[in-house]
Amino acid sequence: MKIEYFKEFGIEGSNEGKLIVDINSTWCEPCKLVSLVLKNFRDQGLINLIQINIDEHRELASKLNIHSVPTLLFFKDGKLLDKNIAIDGQIIVNKGVTVGALGELLLEEIIQQM
Repeated sequence: MKIEYFKEFGIEGSNEGKLIVDINSTWCEPCKLVSLVLKNFRDQGLINLIQINIDEHRELASKLNIHSVPTLLFFKDGKLLDKNIAIDGQIIVNKGVTVGALGELLLEEIIQQM
């Protein structure tokens, strides 16, 4: 998948560098924690970030088969990662996607491995 896919839904993203698409909801407490960490990484210039509220983009979530939040999609140079990222022997990112809340240290390690 390429980031251009999101244009159909009125969402623009960078084709350069590391980009994380954070699919979240306002009612989700873990989403809020992950969002803060991701915004911090964005502000440090480590990533580009798109945040999508699942409640406002149900059609997109359905097409992407997303049923849980937070869901993070990891893109590099406009393309969804086609590799797994493992930390301490456990796959955390499966073909560019992870579901569930991750802490700051795990996210930082994932960003380094992108």
